[in-house]
Amino acid sequence: MKLVIVNENEAGQRLDKLLAKYLSEAPKSFVYKMLRKKNITLNDKKANGNEKTALHDEIRFFLSDETFDKFSKKNEDIPKINKSRKLQVIYEDKHILLLNKPANMLSQKAKSSDISINEEMLAYLLESNQITSEELRTFRPAVCNRLDRNTSGLIVAGKSLTGLQTMAEVFKDRSLHKYYLCLVSGEVAGEQTIDGWLTKDEKHNKVQISREYTEGALPIHTRYTPLERKNGVTLLKVWLITGRSHQIRAHLASIGHPIIGDSKYGNRKVNLKYEASYGVKYQMLHSYQLVMPQIKGDLEYLSGREFTAKVPPIFENVFGKVFDVNAGCNSGS
Repeated sequence: MKLVIVNENEAGQRLDKLLAKYLSEAPKSFVYKMLRKKNITLNDKKANGNEKTALHDEIRFFLSDETFDKFSKKNEDIPKINKSRKLQVIYEDKHILLLNKPANMLSQKAKSSDISINEEMLAYLLESNQITSEELRTFRPAVCNRLDRNTSGLIVAGKSLTGLQTMAEVFKDRSLHKYYLCLVSGEVAGEQTIDGWLTKDEKHNKVQISREYTEGALPIHTRYTPLERKNGVTLLKVWLITGRSHQIRAHLASIGHPIIGDSKYGNRKVNLKYEASYGVKYQMLHSYQLVMPQIKGDLEYLSGREFTAKVPPIFENVFGKVFDVNAGCNSGS
């Protein structure tokens, strides 16, 4: 007999949906048969599967270990932490985890063999005993936002179901404000909001920006503020008002100020210069600040808080003492 006590991340769902996570390899007919025969019970009573589970409910599986193991999917896809690349944790509580993603790392894997910051986050939670492989059968923490592989900066992960749902919602409704730092070609004067329309070429994973609407295009709004200008380059603080694919990179390039190091939308001659002089191999774009909106419910304590992520060393190599980009960029306030 196996006893499962429903936890916070399992409560509130239909019993049959939860059982399908524990017995993920079993046909539905098997699960319902076991319920009918009382080989699976809820709080020591017969159940039909449509009951809503509650915190601390007791589910008993009167199955042999061999049968349970046969129908249970093993979590063999969780990698071990890459010890040479320690996660940069900016903030953590029982519901969320904020990380500083380095460049040249995926936010989420595109194929099964990839190792992304999502997998490294899961490995971190396992390593620190915050979650067990058994618990991953029914709930899996996950990152809530994505950055391009070669964009560094703030990644938010939900550690609990409440954290995951709440953060997903504030990203979706855009009430959470996202700010970036980038180094662009040309000297930009004055704060400005630029608007346009974005069309994505899925085949080539590239977007096009236009000032007028075309069929299938999505509206974009980007606000930037110059922080420093020198020697033909500008450090911009960018507010991503709408969050489209490659928006900042393509939008700035469309107005003649491509991000230095951007191989897809940038200026090749400028990129080669900065690679030779400073070793710049990726776009100089960093998600450095998140400002939380007013939040109701269990995560109300996060309302109005600001979190910042220190820029990677290559930014400091290029900026030198002229650009004090890391002032105040250490943790949540």
